[in-house]
Amino acid sequence: MTALAQLCPLPPQRVTARSRFVPLAWVACALSAFLCLSTPSFANKANDTLGMAYDQAPENIDPYFNNVRIGVIIAANVWDTLVYRDPITNEYTGQLAKSWKQIDPRTLEFDLREGIKFHNGEDFDADSVVFTLNYVADPANKATTQANVRWIEKVEKIDQFKVRIISKEPFPAAIDYLATTLAIHPAKYYKEVGPTGMNAKPVGSGPYKIIEYLPGKSVTLERNANYFKDSPKTAGKIGKVKIRFIPDRQTQMAEVMAGGEDLIMHVPKDQAEKLKGMPHLQVLSGNTMRIAFLQMNSREGTPAPELADVRVRKAIAHAIDREAILKNIVGGGELINTICTPSQVGCSSDGAMVYKYDPALSKKLLAEAGYANGFSLDIFSYRERQQTEAMINYLQAVGIKAKLGFMQYAAMRDLARANKTALTHQTWGSNLVNDVSASTPVYFGGGSDDVSRDPEVIALLNKGDNTIDPEERKKVYNQALVIIAEKAYALPLWSVPVYYVANKDVNFKPYHDELVRFWDMSWK
Repeated sequence: MTALAQLCPLPPQRVTARSRFVPLAWVACALSAFLCLSTPSFANKANDTLGMAYDQAPENIDPYFNNVRIGVIIAANVWDTLVYRDPITNEYTGQLAKSWKQIDPRTLEFDLREGIKFHNGEDFDADSVVFTLNYVADPANKATTQANVRWIEKVEKIDQFKVRIISKEPFPAAIDYLATTLAIHPAKYYKEVGPTGMNAKPVGSGPYKIIEYLPGKSVTLERNANYFKDSPKTAGKIGKVKIRFIPDRQTQMAEVMAGGEDLIMHVPKDQAEKLKGMPHLQVLSGNTMRIAFLQMNSREGTPAPELADVRVRKAIAHAIDREAILKNIVGGGELINTICTPSQVGCSSDGAMVYKYDPALSKKLLAEAGYANGFSLDIFSYRERQQTEAMINYLQAVGIKAKLGFMQYAAMRDLARANKTALTHQTWGSNLVNDVSASTPVYFGGGSDDVSRDPEVIALLNKGDNTIDPEERKKVYNQALVIIAEKAYALPLWSVPVYYVANKDVNFKPYHDELVRFWDMSWK
């Protein structure tokens, strides 16, 4: 136990919407205690090892078989993609590919770089691209991120360093997916071990390689000394990165305050502000591509049959004061009125119904639906518990008793896919893809995460995904977004700001895509 923990023992984690976040008192105590202690020694810089803590553990290190944010972060540092998108300019440059061209509306042809090796020594070539993308695009292999690859019909080898990627239909967002989410595995190794073996001993070609993975506990990365010089990613400057999976935010803060960790993220705003008083810490923030929304299960067999009535769903939407929660709890971001990231190509709120806070209207709608005395249901969440608790409080005020189920993301997702959840407090970062096809269709396009299954919406989203004309694309997506809002299949909440707390000895820059680029970081 650290001296800090001895002076300020962590309180029980009990959060209510009214108390907001009890550990603030602990933060204040810890801050005072820290200032009274001698300056802690930070061994991480001396050992050239960056320590990071995160609240969720990936279910699989293979980037195609997990979609939690830390998995996306690890993937971007350990694996490369064919194309790279600059996070500031959004310009595309070659990464594993030297160049590419559009052969026809469905076909892209790529010339690949030569002389690149994976971390296990295997050579990169066309076989790596062909096997990886054909494997994960096959629904039989059950990639968790199927939405990212469902557009691929097949990938063909032309010669050792040239491939063709053929889409099922014209897919204008293809390059953005190839630049952000579609990591390339070593073909020989992946054929031998599959996703299970890739999880046990991950192998990529990126600026960092994984040298130790303890599932549910930690993953350790080491700088790839042989990383290819022409990559738009730079070679890593920090020797090692150790990421620990620590679900409890209080523990994370204790660690970063005591110098045990160098970086934490998704820190609540009020706590981040308190930590600004620490002389060895820096607090950084920024808006992100991530959005939050309350998904309402209205499909056949829903555990809350009340949600089949659109009046009930609208009552829930009107019962929640989004502006108050955004101002008082979230502390940043902006309200959204459709289920997509405002910056994404094709995202629009034009004509979409806006659900203002109106508890009287909410009660009226419930009464019209036959629930004047309210009803009970479950609400599930995996992050930002205080926000979910606030929504529960608002629902209680109109007679809806919501019982909270708080769990790891993968567990919540699996329950939702099994049609065993009524309400879920979701966040979605689109896996870095700046196109509406990576957000709205994931939850409303008829896939495993769609709990409304509206045929008209599914058809419109599919048409939007595969329409070349940009204006027609926008029009079709807007039609789908308007229907989703009108039928209240989900309540859009806000874009999610992220607060980072880092050791002042670390050069660190946050980006809007919420991606921690270890290769871009260094010691001061």
